Amino acid sequence: MRGVRVVRVVTGAAAAVLLLTKLGATPALADTIDAALVRAYQNNPQLNAQRAQVRFTDENVPQALSGYRPRVAITASAGTQYTDVQSTSGGTATNLVKTDIHGVNAPRSVGTTVSQTVFNGFQTANRTRAAEGQVSGAREGLRVLEQTVLLSAATIYMDYLRDAAIVEVQRSNVRVLEQTLKQTRDRFNVGEVTRTDVAQSEAQLAAGRTQLLTAESNLVTTKANFRRIIGNEPDNLAPGSPVDRFLPGTLPGAVDLGLTENPSVTAAMFGIDVSYLQIKVAEGALLPTVTVQASVQQSYEQTLTFFRQFGASAVAQISAPIYQGGAEYSLIRQSKETLAQQRLNLEQVRDQTRSNVVTAWGQLVAGKAQVASAQSQVSASEIALNGVREEAKAGQRTTLDVLNAQQALVNARVALVTAQHDRVVASYAVLNAVGRLAPQVLGLNTTVYDPSVHYHQVRDSWIGVRVPDGR
Repeated sequence: MRGVRVVRVVTGAAAAVLLLTKLGATPALADTIDAALVRAYQNNPQLNAQRAQVRFTDENVPQALSGYRPRVAITASAGTQYTDVQSTSGGTATNLVKTDIHGVNAPRSVGTTVSQTVFNGFQTANRTRAAEGQVSGAREGLRVLEQTVLLSAATIYMDYLRDAAIVEVQRSNVRVLEQTLKQTRDRFNVGEVTRTDVAQSEAQLAAGRTQLLTAESNLVTTKANFRRIIGNEPDNLAPGSPVDRFLPGTLPGAVDLGLTENPSVTAAMFGIDVSYLQIKVAEGALLPTVTVQASVQQSYEQTLTFFRQFGASAVAQISAPIYQGGAEYSLIRQSKETLAQQRLNLEQVRDQTRSNVVTAWGQLVAGKAQVASAQSQVSASEIALNGVREEAKAGQRTTLDVLNAQQALVNARVALVTAQHDRVVASYAVLNAVGRLAPQVLGLNTTVYDPSVHYHQVRDSWIGVRVPDGR
């Protein structure tokens, strides 16, 4: 009968968590948790969609910068015109000269107008700064999702290891119970035990099979989620290990790091900057606007008497708003309320971040203790089961005692598997809470997505409809 073994957890700088595995050598090409995180980082559709959203936000900057640039328009017209004019000229009634002009002409013209805004109450400058703040906020939002995806990938990886190990525990338990039932029936046939002992063994075996079916069902669900998050079917997964080496040494240090590096906090800070600049943009509507416009136009046959006409002009215009119905004042007040809201939102995000760090840290500390406790429970349960079996052979224990001891060992092994899983996941959760769950920190073997590349490609673009990837 093939058994299972428990591989203990070694804590410390080089900690590694090995869940319950089958006896035998580990596959040479086993999939690792780092490789799974790389696939999730590269291929997760939700993450790639958020990257596209950041590129979308990048375009706000060249749109804002367009306020600094001239506007050029070319106009052209052509058509047919019929004219019938009668006019008189002369100084007296007896000296009138009548003129009769009629006919068809083809008026046509072409012209160019160039306009440039010289001053608009600093609205363009503030819009540009606000757009840059939106880009920075979008990048922090991308970091939030990157961390969420990596945490989900690490969690589902460990979920599969846990559920696969529990299936093996329950499968081994069923084999042991089948053997126990066979031995009990043999003893019943020779009169050593009663029918009650056989029934108890049958009931425990039925319960064990139910637990196995439940474990297999859970594993199927976890496998589907693994495929959804990471992008491939799990196969030959290597044990996962904690990431304690990337964590701060103390809880206060973790809290301080979370309040400065967590992307949710920094995104809220950029939200305050953007809201402040929106107030400045709204206030700019109360200031004068200065524009310069130059135009040239060439016309032909505008009338029957003028064949060609050329004109050019250069005009500077100053416009100072006095009163426009009060909408601009309402917008300023509204923007100030938005700024106050963003400041309160920052405090809320900081409080939530602090709570998340403390919670995750507590789970990590508890997870370490639970692993040690579960290991002791497994060792004690194994010793107890062996002792109960020997005592049962001597007639000092009943079949029910043996079955209970066997179930206690199964429960202890499941508890150890779960504790090992929770231990690893908790370390990733702390890293996520402090804002450092990133490929660069983990040292993942992947090209890190740099949103600034696209930003610099489009920031100073004056023309063009193709995106940098050629679409």
